[in-house]
Amino acid sequence: MKAVVITKPGGPEVLEIQQRERPKIGSHDVLIRVAAAGINRPDIIQREGKYPAPEGVVADIPGLEVSGEIVQVGSEVTSWMVGERVCALIPGGGYAQYVVADKGSCLPIPQGISLEDAAGLPETLFTVWHNVFQRGNLQRNERLFVYGGSGGIGSMAVQLGSIYGADVWCTAGSEEKVNYCKSLGASRVINYNKEQIKDLGSYQVDVILDSLGGEYFAPNIDMLKEDGRLVYINAMQGRKVELDIMKVMVKRISITGSTLRSRSLSFKSELARDIYQTAYPLLESGSFTSAVNYRFSLDKVVEAHKLLDSRDFQGKVVLIP
Repeated sequence: MKAVVITKPGGPEVLEIQQRERPKIGSHDVLIRVAAAGINRPDIIQREGKYPAPEGVVADIPGLEVSGEIVQVGSEVTSWMVGERVCALIPGGGYAQYVVADKGSCLPIPQGISLEDAAGLPETLFTVWHNVFQRGNLQRNERLFVYGGSGGIGSMAVQLGSIYGADVWCTAGSEEKVNYCKSLGASRVINYNKEQIKDLGSYQVDVILDSLGGEYFAPNIDMLKEDGRLVYINAMQGRKVELDIMKVMVKRISITGSTLRSRSLSFKSELARDIYQTAYPLLESGSFTSAVNYRFSLDKVVEAHKLLDSRDFQGKVVLIP
């Protein structure tokens, strides 16, 4: 099969297409003929040599989400059959023509979403559902604040929160991105190139989804209402912050966060079941629209990564083998 390989840590130019053996499945796995693979920020960090694949996972082929057709099932798999179309969360190896996925990390293609566009769902859907709705416990009529509403994670959080019945606010870095976020359902979008982040403390929100950390921590604490929830999924601006414990106590703020790639297969399987039962009705409500706005063939993977590096994009980017 063809696969995109990270030949050494570095920029997009270190990615090469090589011939690799088709992967072998275990008893609880399925083999997927890939229709499309989503590109995500962790892929960029892995390419740079800063986010190694977990032990036992192919180390030099990136890709954490795919869609496609099952062509082989393991001996212990009864929930899926050859020929079924799925999207799947995987620990790596997605930038290829075939990939192995655990049976519990697969989901059917939602109604109204094309097979290719479904490749842009798993990583963002698993991340947002667990962090915003499970850990953040977002409720209808509450206010959700999302940093970077026009990106992959952000666009999923904005849409799901809005469809669910929350009042969604977010940040964006240009007027074009501001308008894009509003089209997804955000009621208020702050252009951070025009409005100082320190001024956000005057807002009052119930749940914050933050991927930045650093200097944004203090405004987050000020921004949260009593019993507010601050959820971290990254710390791109710094991992160490200064905490005023009294503010947390007085407002009864909960601070939490998570990573996804290293979690157990049993956790991901349970999360997938909850997503199918609870989040899929939102995806299939008729109000959700695919955030896949860029499609690159496999041999254009360098250009695709350059686009992500530039940050001059909205929504999701996928590769078509």
